[in-house]
Amino acid sequence: MNNIIVALDIGSAFVRVLICERDEDGVLKIIGAGIKPSTGLRKGVVVNIEATLHAVAEAIEDAEMMAGLQVEDCWAGIGGNHISGLNSRGVVGVSGKKRDTKEREISQEDIDRVIEAAKAVVIPTDRQILEVIPQNYKVDDQKGLRNPLDMLGIRLECDVHIITCTVTGAQNLIKCINRAGFMVNELVLQTLAAGRAVLTQEEMDLGVVLLDLGAGTTDVLVYVEGTPYSTYTIPAGGTQVTSDISIIKNISFDNAEKIKIDAGCCWDAFLDDDEIVIVPGVGGRPPMSIPRSQILTIIKPRMEELFKMVKQHLDSLNLSRHLGGGVVLTGGGAHLHGVVELASSVIKLPARLGTPIPTKDLGGLVEEYRTPAYATVVGLALEGLKRANFDTESISGMRQGEKKSSALIDKFKAWLKEEFF
Repeated sequence: MNNIIVALDIGSAFVRVLICERDEDGVLKIIGAGIKPSTGLRKGVVVNIEATLHAVAEAIEDAEMMAGLQVEDCWAGIGGNHISGLNSRGVVGVSGKKRDTKEREISQEDIDRVIEAAKAVVIPTDRQILEVIPQNYKVDDQKGLRNPLDMLGIRLECDVHIITCTVTGAQNLIKCINRAGFMVNELVLQTLAAGRAVLTQEEMDLGVVLLDLGAGTTDVLVYVEGTPYSTYTIPAGGTQVTSDISIIKNISFDNAEKIKIDAGCCWDAFLDDDEIVIVPGVGGRPPMSIPRSQILTIIKPRMEELFKMVKQHLDSLNLSRHLGGGVVLTGGGAHLHGVVELASSVIKLPARLGTPIPTKDLGGLVEEYRTPAYATVVGLALEGLKRANFDTESISGMRQGEKKSSALIDKFKAWLKEEFF
């Protein structure tokens, strides 16, 4: 079980699970998957513990049946409108190993101390720190360093991005998973995981905006010079679009969701003039036939409003450098036809669809999982692999030991045969 990674993405619409096995080359292979509707969250926050834990238990059970094994722990994602981020700076004097010189060598202990100093910010008592991500270091007058280890200097500075969440939001999520019978190794920010799955290093270095279009919220993560710079959540998502269709067309929420998925569009150029949508009748009334353009007039204004809020947030950052990596859209809402084109038009940046990118760390990524909806759970598996810190050398050493033991046994058998038979 030491080579098993379980990724758990609890969203406002669905709970998704992946069970991955790490092979002898250190590559994760997806061996089990499960998905169940989620009704216990609202805007990314648990509002019904019983409904959430049942969805988690059933999704993991389906994944276990596919994988043919039982699991005990998982790497769980956390998101929603209770997430916020801030930037901070820490400064320490270098203790150094070479104390007989004026300049001192920076050790890992110095790096840990400067990060701790940067974490020393005042946050409300009802919030806790979720992630602390170093952005860059400065040694004396030398700026923009990614890793100052073993450099010589007297003064060490570090800029970090701190992500916080509410204490109750994190505790309720962990409680749901524990009551479902599983242990949480660590809570990982969902957008951070999604970014790991869908963004390239070049995009992050140029500066990029990751938009995770969920059912209850739209989570925004801005990368500048390769590291997260801003975390922001808009309390609106695909559910609001479905609700608009339901109210305006006087149909059930479920039928409105089906119409959004099957016929929804938010970019005029993708429509044909004669396209027709069948709207189910209510209370025994016969279904109606309406132009697909009417659905567009409902969806497009809501999505434009959402992207305008993203644009306002980006403008408020006053970034000194243009975001050359553009916008990457992921999450279930990114499947909406025309959403990439509308986002690019409103935010005034090039945009693309964010699907999990095959890497040297992840195998078995069949087409079913190469979709925006699976970006977060795939990223959680990759992040779990990184944080689990498997000891590759010890595993290979065990294999070498097994081979040596086998060779010794063969020699002993040969000696017995030669001496006594």
